[in-house]
Amino acid sequence: MSKNILITGASSGFGRDTAETLARAGHQVFASMRNTADRNRPHANALQARGIHVIELDVTDDASVERGVASVLDQSGRLDVLINNAGIGSAGISEAFTTEQMRALFDVNVFGVQRTLRAVLPIFRKQGEGLVVNIGSILGRVTFPFFGLYGASKFAIEALSDSYRYELSKLGIDVVLVQPSNYPTNIFASAQRPADASRGPGYGEISAIPDKMVGTLMDLFASENAPNPHDVAEAIATVVEQANGTRPARLVVGQSFGADVINAQAVSVQAQLMEGLGLGQIA
Repeated sequence: MSKNILITGASSGFGRDTAETLARAGHQVFASMRNTADRNRPHANALQARGIHVIELDVTDDASVERGVASVLDQSGRLDVLINNAGIGSAGISEAFTTEQMRALFDVNVFGVQRTLRAVLPIFRKQGEGLVVNIGSILGRVTFPFFGLYGASKFAIEALSDSYRYELSKLGIDVVLVQPSNYPTNIFASAQRPADASRGPGYGEISAIPDKMVGTLMDLFASENAPNPHDVAEAIATVVEQANGTRPARLVVGQSFGADVINAQAVSVQAQLMEGLGLGQIA
């Protein structure tokens, strides 16, 4: 059955591919992004040429989010799926990032998710059904040094997703967390790099490791053995097609680096915790 779907951060990467994949599957897709009239106009035009609606929406701005969601309802009358994909990356010595950089990172990757949920969940609750797909990362379960700030934002999405899943469990609303591995999108190429370069020399030889790690990833992404980012779009499309109440809580896509093991362990730990809190009925 065709669904009305809103995707954030859909100008490129996973968001763009997912928008196109879901549109081909027959869904009515609303691809949102910032700067649709200037910087992202070529992306907006390309999506519109494929029959995809383009919505101006900045996840760092409450009013922009509210306008964007209202625009979807004006055009469709209903919203079935929210895909929280908008995000920025970060790579480097953690100490060398300024507080302002970390605030900007969390404003998109964490606060942006809260903004869209606050705008969309009243719609889902009124309908008595809906699907939230949050795009996390394996780095929300396992930690790579020098990617710790980005990982911290994705660890936050783990907790948010779990809490919302419990709280919405009796309201007909599913919450699924997709955890992609390392894929060749522009998130690494455009990732934040430390603004306070004066901190790096204090780490000696270690200070060279972040650039080497990013370089290794870029080499992998340029090779014939590069992982295919379309895996993520296909995984999301499968989740969208599944019946309400049957979807997985989490879904690792690509090389897990042990995230799948932690996911499995967390299931029993969380179940015992919820029972201990007397909240087994919403687990």
